[in-house]
Amino acid sequence: MNDPSSINDEQVVYINSTVFNNFYEFIFSIPGSHMVLNYIKTSYHHDPFRIVLELFLVFFALKYMFSKKYKPHDNAVKLTRKEVDDLIEEWQPEPLVPKLNSFDRLNLEKTPQIIGAQSAKPKVAGHSKPMMNLATSNHLNLVASETIRQKSIETLKNYGVGSCGPPGFYGTLDVHMDLERNIASFLGTEEAIIYAQGFSTISSVIPAFSKRGDLLVVDEGISFATQKGVQISRSNVRWFKHNDMEDLERVLEDIRSDDLIHNKRLTRRFIVTEGLSANDGDIAPLDRLIELKKKFKYRLILDESQSIGVIGKRGAGLTDLFNIPAIDVDMIIGSMASVLASSGGFCAGSHEIVDHQRLSGSAYCFSASIPAMLAVSASEALSIIGQQPALLMELNERSRTFRQTLLHKTLEPFIDLHVGDLDAPAPFFHIRIKPSFLRSRLQSHEKEISREDEERLLQDVVDECGSQGVLLTRAKYVYDQERNCPRPSIKICVTTGLSKKENDKASGIVKSAIIKVFTKWRK
Repeated sequence: MNDPSSINDEQVVYINSTVFNNFYEFIFSIPGSHMVLNYIKTSYHHDPFRIVLELFLVFFALKYMFSKKYKPHDNAVKLTRKEVDDLIEEWQPEPLVPKLNSFDRLNLEKTPQIIGAQSAKPKVAGHSKPMMNLATSNHLNLVASETIRQKSIETLKNYGVGSCGPPGFYGTLDVHMDLERNIASFLGTEEAIIYAQGFSTISSVIPAFSKRGDLLVVDEGISFATQKGVQISRSNVRWFKHNDMEDLERVLEDIRSDDLIHNKRLTRRFIVTEGLSANDGDIAPLDRLIELKKKFKYRLILDESQSIGVIGKRGAGLTDLFNIPAIDVDMIIGSMASVLASSGGFCAGSHEIVDHQRLSGSAYCFSASIPAMLAVSASEALSIIGQQPALLMELNERSRTFRQTLLHKTLEPFIDLHVGDLDAPAPFFHIRIKPSFLRSRLQSHEKEISREDEERLLQDVVDECGSQGVLLTRAKYVYDQERNCPRPSIKICVTTGLSKKENDKASGIVKSAIIKVFTKWRK
């Protein structure tokens, strides 16, 4: 009986039936087991591929669960306590702020510190008397308006300092909506939307409409804020020469030809430029821009941050200057942080343009709205500009007189004036060193004058003017991020805050300072 060979077939059948019967009884005693067995029978019937796949997955899962767990730094070198102490002793932390070079130190040391309120004649640290301010964009001197000041104080008492919330949530107040209506009425557009920061307005508007795959045809001379908007949009970009309408037409024709040849799909397309160039001080030919935009079926994004409040008979910008309906420009972007004596920016256009930004303008959706007192300040500034057109005539007269002084033949060997046209409507201009003068001062070992040397020469002129009571500044740029960084310059901003006599005196001081400094330089 103990010999396995002695077991006959009947005994084997009996043993198998007993074992399997007990096994099946055990399986069926588990609640829900009959449903599992029925599922297996129906699922795997004539489906060997599924059986193989799921067996492989089960095998993989078991292998993964029982494999050796990965631990970071398993191969790290084990150091002794002494070695750790030696490394700590030798470690030198990197500075949180990079070390300043000589030019950065110059910029830091030469930055003027205004004591007290901003004005046309502020008090500056290191100077006993107030200085004539030619370094501010307060062209109409509305910062000194007593009416704006009183209304701002009243608004501050009624609304507090700020809304502390984005406009789309609980940050919109009645004064914000009033300002949007006032801007739209002033420009002649259907609607307007306001942003909390002037810089981020244009850099938010462009990517709100132009996305990856869309096309931007952009002026090479645009400001840094507009460059950032173009970059953030991640659109396809084509550049045309600054305010060169023939080159713009050439670029648009090239794009149209390329579309016909390659049968490209239709995308959103925009022309992007500035009304009054911040880097050059010249005016864009809006009439030709409108003509080309209509001819080639593009939308026009016009940055009027520098021109709103100072250009045109009413101060309404380029559409006012060229007598073109504002509705012909798809988007008019401007800053309220200069002439309007406030903060933030705006975009004006059709109802659809504005409504889209209320959900897609990142700077609108995710920034707290501007304080109520600043919204009231901007509204009041627009009212003053509309009621006192003589301010614009006075500003133009001041600008013309200043330009006339700096175009004197005694300065011709030293500087270029951008823009030097006496009738130019821009209330500011750039003084740049004449290339011929720089070449005349080259030393034997030099091939060209470095940018830093140009900046230092211009800073000497700024310092000389400062010693005689005129506050100037060099134009500042983010050198390593600008697409086409302009040449060094002194930016002179004319203001009605100075009387005619003071304006003439200031222009004379600038003229004499240029002659004095340039004559002695490298001699």
